[in-house]
Amino acid sequence: MPKRVKQTIKNYILTTIGCLMYAAGVALFLGPNNFASGGVSGISIIIRNFYDCISLGTLVVIFNIPIMILGAWKLGVKILLPTFYALGISSLFMNLFESHVPPITQNPLLACVAGSVIAAAGIGIVFRGGATTGGTDIIVKLLRLKYKHISTGTIFLVIDGLICLTSGIVFKDMDKALYAGIAVFIQMYVLNTVLYGSDEARMVYIISDRDSVIAGRLLEELDVGATYLKGEGAYTGADKKVLMCVMKMRMLPQARDIVRYEDPKAFMIVTKATSVFGEGFKSHIEDDL
Repeated sequence: MPKRVKQTIKNYILTTIGCLMYAAGVALFLGPNNFASGGVSGISIIIRNFYDCISLGTLVVIFNIPIMILGAWKLGVKILLPTFYALGISSLFMNLFESHVPPITQNPLLACVAGSVIAAAGIGIVFRGGATTGGTDIIVKLLRLKYKHISTGTIFLVIDGLICLTSGIVFKDMDKALYAGIAVFIQMYVLNTVLYGSDEARMVYIISDRDSVIAGRLLEELDVGATYLKGEGAYTGADKKVLMCVMKMRMLPQARDIVRYEDPKAFMIVTKATSVFGEGFKSHIEDDL
């Protein structure tokens, strides 16, 4: 089987799993408790308050139509084919869950936390499958084309925050709006984690007369690559080699032990690396999600 076909099948499997999780989070936790935690699903939860004869999944499809047209115009119909699939599957799952499965819990805190975690993880998996669930996902994708420096989760936070505020006004219940707001923050954290992974990395600068020995041990014992930077002592004017390396945070204690053992007088600077792309860390492709 060609590699491209295998990847396409894998993407559709991921999309289906993500849609199932997203639909479960909305239909079994957030929707029954009227937590409009953002997105078209949140808007649908609000509108269903006035038209309860229409199922949640159907409302999601209705509100997605103009957004999908905009997305097809800006991104192209071919690019949005996986999204059409995701929208159809997620809406179908929502209707099935709503019709055949009772709400998992009526406890507002449990519904807020569980629903937001499951839904956000599902959206993240759908994104990794090369699709979106439609709605504000497409709007976010369009905005990311222009504002690449803003993370996906942050854009969702702004849009979803406005929807939460609206839900508090419509339902005349600020408790529900506050729970929805909590759900938004949880979703932002989970979504960023699924899409981008953990950013717990450290950049380390080491200045030592035993730089070559330290570099060798870091490479051999921790499998951490290193780069030499040229430096010059401001007082002495002597040439200095500055050893620079990036490592997972869990490796830092071992790295410190190596430096301490080889050269107790070494100068070691540790800073936080908020995003690291490349071998051993995150893929460059993920920046476009």
